[in-house]
Amino acid sequence: MIDFYTAATPNGHKISIALEELQLPYTMHVLSLSANEQKQDWFLAINPNGRIPAIVDRANDDFAVFESGAILIYLAEKAGRLLPADPKARSRALQWLMFQMGGVGPMMGQANVFFRYFPEKIQAAIDRYQGESRRLFRVLDGHLKDNEYLAGSEYSIADIANWAWVRTHKWSGVETEGLPHLQRWLTQVGERPAVKRGIELPPSRAIAEREQKGEELAAEVRKMLETGQSRA
Repeated sequence: MIDFYTAATPNGHKISIALEELQLPYTMHVLSLSANEQKQDWFLAINPNGRIPAIVDRANDDFAVFESGAILIYLAEKAGRLLPADPKARSRALQWLMFQMGGVGPMMGQANVFFRYFPEKIQAAIDRYQGESRRLFRVLDGHLKDNEYLAGSEYSIADIANWAWVRTHKWSGVETEGLPHLQRWLTQVGERPAVKRGIELPPSRAIAEREQKGEELAAEVRKMLETGQSRA
């Protein structure tokens, strides 16, 4: 059994999707980020960085794993799925996973901060992070023109990681218009039953609802930013 510590964020949904795809037994523990649960001592013993997601594998001597990319690799290796066995294909999957970890996630996260949450509108910062996010989308679109999935013909943790973030593009103020291959992939991955289950664990607001109630969420996150907290 795996204890899964999470919240309704793209990084959290990466892991819930993977757990559903791999059909690994788990217990989900939803942390209240606004209540700062992720900074409590008991959780810092699991993840010293104080962010979700994190897991504890009870079947492996209570082994704790943090950082969403590391968790995805751990789970894929544990189950023997979602990470190709062929060394070259495996490397391609890991390259696109790192593309998300080092690029798509951080850039879209900063776009969220300056576009949605920051108390004052700094247009140069908004333009910078939205523009870089859109550039990364173009990279994905170009690659997906000749590949069904990011690692080639095989669906992998690279698709899960990138999809969990790219699907929230409207919240970051970044459009996918003119990127037909990215749009095809977004729809294709989103239609998988395990993906549909995973993005509702924990239940998340639909994009339209988030936009409708955006100021409420933005005010909550602004308060967290001002007190030095982070949403993970």
